[in-house]
Amino acid sequence: MAELETLPAETIPDVDEVTETDEPVVAHIVKVGPGESAAAKVLEARITGTPIEALCGFIWVPSRDPRQLPMCQACKEVYDMFKIFNDGLRDSPSE
Repeated sequence: MAELETLPAETIPDVDEVTETDEPVVAHIVKVGPGESAAAKVLEARITGTPIEALCGFIWVPSRDPRQLPMCQACKEVYDMFKIFNDGLRDSPSE
């Protein structure tokens, strides 16, 4: 009788994005690529209803002005770390 070779089980992580539909309780810093404008990306997302991602990983569809909200500490920490490694970044992110 031939022995059957058992293969190790493969675990596939759950990679479904969860987009928040509630309004954020803090102001996030939008993740942008080289040459992209955060303000333009937010405006486009507000018009089209497309979700955007913050530096902290929070994903949401922007719908209001976040200037009255406190800054997300996780986004601020990531931005501060980027500033350390990239001399060209401003002291605060543009709006």
